[in-house]
Amino acid sequence: MNILNDYITQYLEHCQYRKRLDPKTLKAYQIDLKQYISSCPSLKNALSKEAVDRYITDLHKQYKPKTVKRKIASLKAFFHYLEYQELIKENPFNKLDTRFREEKLLPKTIPFHSIQKFLSVLYEQKSLASSEYQLRCCIRDIAVIELLFATGMRISELCSLKPESIDLESGNILIYGKGAKERVIQIGNPEVISALLLYQEYFKEDIVSCGYFFVNKRKNKLSDQSVRFMINRYAEIADITQHITPHMFRHSFATLLLEQDVDIRYIQQMLGHSSISTTEIYTHVSSKKQKDILINKHPRNLIKVNVG
Repeated sequence: MNILNDYITQYLEHCQYRKRLDPKTLKAYQIDLKQYISSCPSLKNALSKEAVDRYITDLHKQYKPKTVKRKIASLKAFFHYLEYQELIKENPFNKLDTRFREEKLLPKTIPFHSIQKFLSVLYEQKSLASSEYQLRCCIRDIAVIELLFATGMRISELCSLKPESIDLESGNILIYGKGAKERVIQIGNPEVISALLLYQEYFKEDIVSCGYFFVNKRKNKLSDQSVRFMINRYAEIADITQHITPHMFRHSFATLLLEQDVDIRYIQQMLGHSSISTTEIYTHVSSKKQKDILINKHPRNLIKVNVG
């Protein structure tokens, strides 16, 4: 099986240096591929359609559909690479139907009034800060949340922001998304710009030292986990019982824009989705807009009937 391990190493290097994939994606690929190899007794078996078919069945027995879908995609991409490089004679996926019915989970959003309450508490905590340290923390936390909600960027994208990617004079932010794809987001709200300028002023030296725009108290790159902890803390202070995650600000960003009649293709570009079908899930979430349309714009309102 050493030869298959060598193939995996080559494939991961290809993904890292040629496809420029994210380190988290590479780690997931490695875990998924190693898991497949460990289920096969020999190289010949590992390259067979029967082994792949059995493995996929076992995945369905152990994992939720979303995880199964990812693990199948990892293995399929690997075998496609082997076929392309002519390292195997036949790709087992060529005659294998891997489709399955997947339950569609609607993205969880934060109600507008809760976002309003959350932001109010953030600024209130800043005004109540009793020390320079507390003030600095509040200024940074406000900048983080304002930027999450203003742009709909992923938490990983926010934590990986470099200072040179942010131009607060023009309001442009260059975001490096999944698959090393770039997109530019424009910040249009002056309060968000002010929050970022204040953060930049207070943390200027730390930003230069760290090399990333958002830094933690140790002057290192701010982590996803730190942002999650911060959101939980402010949600508790605001007495918001709903469990809020960083990604829910992204979902709320998209849904609220949709409710304001923003074209879904613009939202797709702002979120960095490669396919419009990914963005279309938000059309199912926007129930408030649907209700407004049916109450105010349904043709039945124009029909006058004598009901006696």
